[in-house]
Amino acid sequence: MLINEYLRSRGVSQVTTGNAVQMPQATEDVKNSPFAEKLKEKLSENPGGVEFSKHAIERLEDRNIDLSESDMLERLNKAVEVAQEKGSRDTLVLVDETAFVVSVKNNKVITTLSEEDMQGNIFTNIDSTVIM
Repeated sequence: MLINEYLRSRGVSQVTTGNAVQMPQATEDVKNSPFAEKLKEKLSENPGGVEFSKHAIERLEDRNIDLSESDMLERLNKAVEVAQEKGSRDTLVLVDETAFVVSVKNNKVITTLSEEDMQGNIFTNIDSTVIM
């Protein structure tokens, strides 16, 4: 799913930080990929849930993490609610074999990692971990 499609689904027409850069248009193959369609469908089911940064969306696709096949997105949202109740700002959420780094105050997933990608990594700048 392209970030532009994601932002449009959230009602945001344009976001710029610093110098605006014109992003190249994606091909129809990417826009209509099965992954993009499933992610779009899953996110629209829960409009009040966490949002995904452009980086996180790219990592989901690069690492073949499929949120549509299980209740992973629902469990992620629940974990973010728990972290928010405890006063967390930036948390690591572990759902099965997938890790999500989430900005709790912005309700946004910053990045995602599969089990293989977690091996040997150090998670910094987090103040809590929620295991679901």
